[in-house]
Amino acid sequence: MASFAATASLSAPMIDVQARRQSRTAWLLVAPAVILILAFIVGPMVAVVFLGFTDFELGYGSFRFVGFENYAELFSDRTFLKSLSNTALYTAIVAPVSLLLGLALALLIEGEKIGRSFFRTAYFLPVASLLVAMATVWQYLFHPSIGPINAGLRMIGLAGPNWLGASDMVLYSLAIIGIWQSAGFNMVLFLAGLSAIPRDLYAAAEVDGAKSALDRFLLVTWPMLGPTTLFVITISIINAVKVFETVKTLTEGGPNKASEVLLFTIYQEGFVYLRVGYASAMTVVFLAVLVVLMVLQYRLLDREVHYA
Repeated sequence: MASFAATASLSAPMIDVQARRQSRTAWLLVAPAVILILAFIVGPMVAVVFLGFTDFELGYGSFRFVGFENYAELFSDRTFLKSLSNTALYTAIVAPVSLLLGLALALLIEGEKIGRSFFRTAYFLPVASLLVAMATVWQYLFHPSIGPINAGLRMIGLAGPNWLGASDMVLYSLAIIGIWQSAGFNMVLFLAGLSAIPRDLYAAAEVDGAKSALDRFLLVTWPMLGPTTLFVITISIINAVKVFETVKTLTEGGPNKASEVLLFTIYQEGFVYLRVGYASAMTVVFLAVLVVLMVLQYRLLDREVHYA
């Protein structure tokens, strides 16, 4: 017994030394990732929050702390409020339509035995393409006089609108481009979800009386796609809120600010008018919207897990 106690007392310090050595090794391994996160994510976010409480402008050597003046100005700024409402309307169009279209494409491709790889690649191409370059093509398609869309409408006796030049049409035109770009990405996500559904469930549903494709979709496919659908909803909303390239390339926020969205307004204030403090306050509001969306996603996912 004495020898056992002596051995145990000697092994305890050795275990402590080994545990400390493993802990140091673990910290050394994660240190590069932690440094990068602090330098490129946490640091810039802290700087943006700080600058949002100042009147800092590029080119000036000094600035002063103004408290919540920038935020008070935001909610009386007609341009900001207009861009916020435009972003909300754009998101309300693009997110649900691209989700439903992506789901429909995924179901069609999943049921197609021949040419599945071709269609999957073709529908994903808009996601991989450079949107700034494709904007030239869309500008031609939407051209009021020589564009093929209006030419086709004239062939059936309809007068085509000025897609990118009319205040009441420009945001819907940009939404069409957003749907075109997002549907392929959503399709890939839904395809991953469909491939994870056990085939036995469809056989069991058919035994229980689900004979038609619609019955199998409602009883098996749609419930099993619940987590995937929640993820796609969140990604679609976040991507729609972040719209910038099409607005900058095609409309510059016009006409009459009818297509000005939140990120474009932030860009204008920060890099055109050089009001970095005011643009930082806008960015904080933008980040707050994204955080709310992420919290909602996690809440819904947790609820889905508990119900399951």
